[in-house]
Amino acid sequence: MKKYDYLVVGAGLYGAVFTERAVAAGKSVLVIDRRDHIAGNIYTKNVSGINVHVYGAHIFHTSDKKVWDYICRFAEFNNYVNSPIAIYKDELYNLPFNMNTFSKMWGIRTPEEAKEKIASQIRELNITEPKNLEEQALSLVGTDVYEKLIKGYTEKQWGRPCTELPAFIIKRLPLRFTYNNNYFNDRYQGIAMGGFTGIVEKMLKGADVCTGVDFLKEGNREEKTLDLKGEKVSYDKLLFTGQIDEYFDYKYGPLEYRSVRFETEELQMENYQGNAVMNFTEKEVPYTRIIEHKHFEFGTQPTTVISKEYSSEWTKGAEPYYPVNNEKNDGLYEKYKALSEGEKDVIFGGRLGEYKYYDMDKVVMKALEMSDKEL
Repeated sequence: MKKYDYLVVGAGLYGAVFTERAVAAGKSVLVIDRRDHIAGNIYTKNVSGINVHVYGAHIFHTSDKKVWDYICRFAEFNNYVNSPIAIYKDELYNLPFNMNTFSKMWGIRTPEEAKEKIASQIRELNITEPKNLEEQALSLVGTDVYEKLIKGYTEKQWGRPCTELPAFIIKRLPLRFTYNNNYFNDRYQGIAMGGFTGIVEKMLKGADVCTGVDFLKEGNREEKTLDLKGEKVSYDKLLFTGQIDEYFDYKYGPLEYRSVRFETEELQMENYQGNAVMNFTEKEVPYTRIIEHKHFEFGTQPTTVISKEYSSEWTKGAEPYYPVNNEKNDGLYEKYKALSEGEKDVIFGGRLGEYKYYDMDKVVMKALEMSDKEL
């Protein structure tokens, strides 16, 4: 029976970073994933020369030079700057909320005018202690920005009225009083040229990789063995990057997630919307945004590929995307975390293993920190 030092469950970014570090440290590693491909949610697929972000837009951004230097070992990044457009009815606004947004909304020109407009709307509302997300947002940005650019989008994203969402979801809403449409403040940002899948391919070199294998069905945790498509293998330690609640067979009940459904199509035209990301902030429009993938890499292909994103409630069997980190779920996660601490030779990591939403740079940072400690 073949034996590995580590079995890594999940071939996404977290699992891939750990695998790369473990192989570099001379460890034997088997990586499995229940999907039929590697790279998890950052998987990109080539369609007519366009790198399609199959599970939604992924833009790498960080201010951490160590993280940037590490990821650049596996790909060259272009100079893409994320500048989404928000559409409300027939009005187009720049995001994030900046002077271009305010100028279009109120016909003003100076930061002083914009600040006074927002402050006057906040004063009129007289909200002293916000009781829900709606009141919290109104107390931060005033009526116009909230009604046109936050309310409908947020209600679609979370599947419930803003008045029923807790205030702490929005701790702050960045208002920029400059004419700058760069969504991120980070020093380093861009898209991996040739797609993100290539990064994970390089990170997994030196490990054995097998997709289409469900650890929770094929693994024997007590024996530390795995039925690998008819061949039995064993391992010393396990890194689990799947759902922590599923690992424990939902002993305390399932944690809540938001899921996303994508409608992707190739169109026989060169340019569909003129921007990579268009947010639709009106509640009556059923999708939250449209991604036009070629614009991430400044594509000039004769056709284009677009994806409409629909937010939905997660159910067992669906793909979990966003943990719903409210008080109820965070309390439930603490119970599962306590269980996980009793699991000998098992590491839980990543967005699903830690029940926390991470941007890509934070995934890399957390995986590197864990690897340093473990190896």
